Amino acid sequence: MKTLLPPGWKRPKGYANGIEAQGRLVFVAGQIGWTSEEVFETDDLAGQVRQALENVMAIMAEADAKPHHIVRMTWYVTDKKEYKTRSVEIGRAYRDIIGMHYPTMTLIEVKALLEDRAKVEIEATAVIPAAGRARPPGLRD
Repeated sequence: MKTLLPPGWKRPKGYANGIEAQGRLVFVAGQIGWTSEEVFETDDLAGQVRQALENVMAIMAEADAKPHHIVRMTWYVTDKKEYKTRSVEIGRAYRDIIGMHYPTMTLIEVKALLEDRAKVEIEATAVIPAAGRARPPGLRD
């Protein structure tokens, strides 16, 4: 994988503008902040983000994908003001689960999600490099 940053552009904080990758593709449908039993354990946005990210990684594990294989994430939130207010806790949850890997990301505020209690939905795309290709330096499993 190669992060794409045009000359003269500032390095974005918390995401990448572009990534070039080759390998096996893994697509993760939007995951919300409920457990594998479809139970919400919290109505707290940061808590739901943590659970949604854990759900993303549980699905990726089925393909032997690691956090550093993620090339794209799309986040849907029901309240961007709450997202900004809780950004420290959300960032902590992200780093706990994904680490210091920042793929391309888009965040979209939506009126509502299908499940009434859901405050966030996260989908992901990963690329697992072909055998023999090293993972990018500085990334951890």
